[in-house]
Amino acid sequence: MTVRRTTLIGSFAAALLACSSMSAHTQDTGIAATDETQHTAAAILAVDQHWSIAEMTGDGAWLADMLMPDYRTVSNDGSAHDKQALLAGMAKHKPVTRAEATLKLAAYEKEHHIGSSVTIHGDMAVVSFYDTALGMLKGVTSADVFVYQDGHWHALYSQHTSVHS
Repeated sequence: MTVRRTTLIGSFAAALLACSSMSAHTQDTGIAATDETQHTAAAILAVDQHWSIAEMTGDGAWLADMLMPDYRTVSNDGSAHDKQALLAGMAKHKPVTRAEATLKLAAYEKEHHIGSSVTIHGDMAVVSFYDTALGMLKGVTSADVFVYQDGHWHALYSQHTSVHS
């Protein structure tokens, strides 16, 4: 998953910010070099990874542009938060460098056995993140819904859940 997704305010990266012992996804995966404007699963995963890194590095401008105006995220406790809440929550954390964020993301994904799947239907896409030990049908931890608009993928909705093994 690129990273995010068991968070208080919405994206997995917010959880990463709170966990200083994590390290993450290195850019040798090829995701970082992917053209995020393409209408492909690889581009959506690259945008999602960029999202996590933007939250950790404090890149609020990119994040504000990528999130739809009516973006919503639902935490695993059932509480909903809007775009402004996500941006405000991100702003409360001390930003790290892109290199540090990339390492934290990769470490988190490895430590938590995070897998991802992408489903595209027209100009809508769903990225599901799951515990690889439980699989895609029993271990889903979060999902992000994207809309392809004006040549870019934009997040519309995120849902997070607690997984019980």
